[in-house]
Amino acid sequence: MSTAITLAAAADAERVLALMARYHEEAQLPHDDTHRATVAGPLLDGSPLGAIWLIGPSRAPLGYVMVTFGWSMPHGGLIGWLEEVFIRPSVRGRGIGTEVLHAVTVNLQRADLRAMHVFLPSDDAGLVRFCTRTGFRAVRTPTLMTDPL
Repeated sequence: MSTAITLAAAADAERVLALMARYHEEAQLPHDDTHRATVAGPLLDGSPLGAIWLIGPSRAPLGYVMVTFGWSMPHGGLIGWLEEVFIRPSVRGRGIGTEVLHAVTVNLQRADLRAMHVFLPSDDAGLVRFCTRTGFRAVRTPTLMTDPL
């Protein structure tokens, strides 16, 4: 199996935002169209802070992957945060997600990415299995705290 991935750009905004809306509705996330456009817009315009890849044919994508970037002392440089992965329900269970995440991480390793992180809901065993299959492993970390500025 060889599923194409394409780095999304501003011309892909309509397709990306439609897929995001489907994912957010399915996951019951509170994000609206304005929020999605505000977050995705800079990444689609080439911001160095993250990227969005379309999965499958760019005219009729099967899904998307969003990764944001940061810098880490413990990891010695560039790190990624797997923010969102969405694959259309009609094509799930075929290994596409595993293949795509592998391709994204291989490409990011070439750009000297040192580690990829993901936050998972603790009650989603299927998502934990999926991430484990793609190379993620649970690590003991300090408690995450956020100051929403």
